[in-house]
Amino acid sequence: MKLDQTIRFCSSADGTRIALASCGKGQVLLRAAHWLSHVDYDLQSPVWRPWLQALSARNRFVRYDPRGCGLSDRYVADLSVDAWHADLEAVAETIEEPQFVLLGLSQGGALAIAYAARHPERVSRLVLLNAYGQGARVRAQTDAERLEAETLVNFIRVGWGRDNPAFAQFFTNLFIPDGTPEQHRWWGDLERLTAAGDVAAQLLWNMQGIDVLELAATLRVPTLIAHSRGDMRVPFDQGCKLAAAIPGARFVPLESKNHVLLPDEPAWPVFLSELATFLGQDRPMRPLAVREAGLTPVEAALLDLVAEGLDNREIAERLGKSVKTVRNQLSVLFGKLDVHSRSQAIVIALSR
Repeated sequence: MKLDQTIRFCSSADGTRIALASCGKGQVLLRAAHWLSHVDYDLQSPVWRPWLQALSARNRFVRYDPRGCGLSDRYVADLSVDAWHADLEAVAETIEEPQFVLLGLSQGGALAIAYAARHPERVSRLVLLNAYGQGARVRAQTDAERLEAETLVNFIRVGWGRDNPAFAQFFTNLFIPDGTPEQHRWWGDLERLTAAGDVAAQLLWNMQGIDVLELAATLRVPTLIAHSRGDMRVPFDQGCKLAAAIPGARFVPLESKNHVLLPDEPAWPVFLSELATFLGQDRPMRPLAVREAGLTPVEAALLDLVAEGLDNREIAERLGKSVKTVRNQLSVLFGKLDVHSRSQAIVIALSR
């Protein structure tokens, strides 16, 4: 599948340059930033490219690099959680549509929750995958758990990006333990290309202090939460806590050990199916002939009514238009599809 994207830049509240990329067409699906991101390098990734393909098939998928990472400004003084919120606000302001779907993976889940709480009028739906409401330091209940969180940060300070397979394998296994050798190699490269070690450590330290669990309880946005049972990066219980906190949230357990789902594992189609249903996109994609015809949203809706078997009068009543207007619009629609009858249009609309 050919995958084209457009890369742009915007400025956060403190002037930090943030890189954002979009691909696909349709309703906007905005991904809040997570720890490891490089909007240009992701395009060739055996881990992230399948995500771009899947999420841009029916949406305009927008994502961005957090400050300190990827194509965004790499060395900035402020790496605080408040600055991350400001970055998401800046990216959201570039979206002209009044509403969009907001996706939060891992750390991005907390950013998405906070944004949806502040701007419920802009978020049509919220999707959280392997996300958490409380960072590792906040949820730690024992000295051993607090030491584990601190040790991981120090481990990154001394080992990040080093050409040492032991270090690389340790981090990789936290994110994609069931990945292929190619996916593991690429993930190690991503660490070196995405951020410097001191920046990665500071980002992780700040992530460990996140606490949006009480804020999550105030949300009134339709929410889908999915979490891998064997997630080695964020405990499964964190997904359960979010699902319990957010009113009306749908929770989907995923049979996976991976923090980042991979396209060849059984959990991948399960998540995509749940997402499609949640977004109202569970109908099969239109046939290629229809997609290439360049139909407007009005014409696409008209074709759906034709496929239902409605005649011109019934369509006019359904849409609140005159029969003459419907007849004229059908004439244009048939021309775009290069058909000469209603039956031919129905065959194209229903073909798979």
